Amino acid sequence: MAEDVAETSPPTADVARQGGVVAGFTGLSRLSGLARDVALSHVFGASGTADAFFVAFRIPNFFRRLTAEGAFAQAFVPVVSSFHREPREELKRFVAATMGNFTLVLALVTVLGVVGATGLVYLFAPGFADDATRFAITTELVRFTFPYLAFISLAAFAGSLLNSVGRFAVPAASPVLLNLVLVIAAVGFVPVFGSPGHVLAIGVLIAGAIQLLFHLPSLKRAELLFAPRVDWRHRGVREMLRLMVPAVLAASVNQLNALIGSVLASLLAVGSVSWLYYADRIMELPVGLVAIALGTVLLPSLSRLHAGHEIERFRAALDWGIRVALLLAVPASVGAYLLAGPLISAVFLHGEMTATDARQAALALEAFTYGLIPLVLTKVLAPAYFSRHDTKTPFRYASISVVVNIAVSLALVGVLAHVGLALATSIAAGVHVLLLGRGLMRDGTLSPSAAWWWLSLKIVIASAAMVLAITFVEPEASFWIEGRWLDRAAAAAGLVLLGAVVYLASIFLLGVRPGDVRHRV
Repeated sequence: MAEDVAETSPPTADVARQGGVVAGFTGLSRLSGLARDVALSHVFGASGTADAFFVAFRIPNFFRRLTAEGAFAQAFVPVVSSFHREPREELKRFVAATMGNFTLVLALVTVLGVVGATGLVYLFAPGFADDATRFAITTELVRFTFPYLAFISLAAFAGSLLNSVGRFAVPAASPVLLNLVLVIAAVGFVPVFGSPGHVLAIGVLIAGAIQLLFHLPSLKRAELLFAPRVDWRHRGVREMLRLMVPAVLAASVNQLNALIGSVLASLLAVGSVSWLYYADRIMELPVGLVAIALGTVLLPSLSRLHAGHEIERFRAALDWGIRVALLLAVPASVGAYLLAGPLISAVFLHGEMTATDARQAALALEAFTYGLIPLVLTKVLAPAYFSRHDTKTPFRYASISVVVNIAVSLALVGVLAHVGLALATSIAAGVHVLLLGRGLMRDGTLSPSAAWWWLSLKIVIASAAMVLAITFVEPEASFWIEGRWLDRAAAAAGLVLLGAVVYLASIFLLGVRPGDVRHRV
C-alpha cells in the first residue's frame, strides 16, 4: 500500500533531492573512510602507536565538533538564512564579520593547543602517563594534528554557508579528501619513511588545508567569498553569539561523552582506544549515510520554513525526516549487530591487526549498535529546535544524557571494560533522543500518527526477513578468523548485499513505495 510511504514523502521534492545528494557524497565519504581505516589497521593494528595516533587525531576533532560542526553550524545557519532575505550588502557584512571573528578565535586556539599539547594529552589520555614512550609520541603527534582544527573549522564554516543557499555537494564531498590523503600517506609514505604515527599526523594537517581550499571555488561561484573583517558589534554576529553560547554548551556535553570514553579507555589495556575507534568507524557508515544526510538538509530547510512562518510545512518536513530515518536506521542497526564480527574481520583483520583485536572491536561494535537508531533520530529532531533559534532546550537534554553516560560508564567499565564504554554511549543516546522527542510533542511540533506504527511494523517484519536470510547463509565463525582476507571481505560484502536486497524486497512486498511519491509536493 503506497499510502504508507506517501506519509514518508518530503513536503517538497527539492528536500528529497538535496538529501539524496548529501547521502550520496556522504556515502562516498564513508566508503573512502573505510579504505582509510583498512590502511590504518594494516600499518598500526591495535598497538600503542595506534592508540597514540588515534588520541592525537581525536583531540582536534573533539574541538572541531564542539565549535565548527556543532555549535557554530547550529547558530550560524538559522541566522544567515534570515540575512538571505535582506539586501545583499547586509549579507556581505554579516558573512565577512563572522569569517573574521571566527578566524581570529581559531588562530588563538590553535596556538594554545600546540603550546599546550602536553596538557591536552594528560586531559584526553591520562592513562598514557604511565607509559613514558607512548605519552611522548602522543604529545608530538598532537603538535602536528592540532592545527588541522583551524583548517577544518574554516572549511566547516564555508560548508555551512554553501548549505544555507542549497549547495550541499561540495561540503558533503570534502571529507573524501582527508581519507584519500591518509590512504596515500599510509600506503605511499609510511613504507618509505617509517614512523607511521608522524607520517599520518602530517597527512592530517595537509588534508585540512586541502579541504579548506576545496570550498573556495564554490564560494566564489555562489558570490559568497568576501574579505574577512573582525567585527563583534554586528547585529547578526550578536544574534549568532546569543544562540551559540548555549549551543556550545550543548555541543560541550555531547563531546564530554567522547572525552569520558577516551579518558577511561586510556586507563584500560593497551589497544582499548583502538578497539573502540575501529568499532566506531564501522558505525559511522550507516550514521553518515542516514543521519548526517538528513540533518544537513533539514536544518537549512527547517530554518527557511520557520523564517517564512510555514508551520504546517515545517511539521511535514520534520515528520518526513523521522519516517525516512526509521526506514533506513532500523535495518542498519539490526544488520550491524548481526554482522559485527564479519564486518570487523573483513575490514580490519590483516597486517598488524590480530584475531584478538578483531574480537574485541566486534564486541564494542555490538554495543554501539544499540545507539544507532537514537543517534540517527537525534540528527533529525535536534534541527527542529535549532531552526527555531532554540539552543537552550537541547542543551538541557544533552546535559542529562552526559550525566547518564558518566554514571553508566563508571558502573560498567570495571565489569565490561571497553565494551561498557560503548554500551554507555548507546544508553546515553537513547535518553537524549527520548527527551528531544518528548519536548517536540509537548509543544505540538511533533504529533505521532497511526501511520507511524503501521510503517514501523512493516520495518520490523522486513528486518526480521533480512535476519533470517543472512543467518541461513552466513559462514561458520571460524571462517572470519582463519579465512583469507579477500575471501572474508567478499563474503561480508555479499552478506551486506543480501541483507539489503531482502530488506528492500520485503518492504516493497509490504506495500512501501518511496519511488511512487518521490515527486509529490
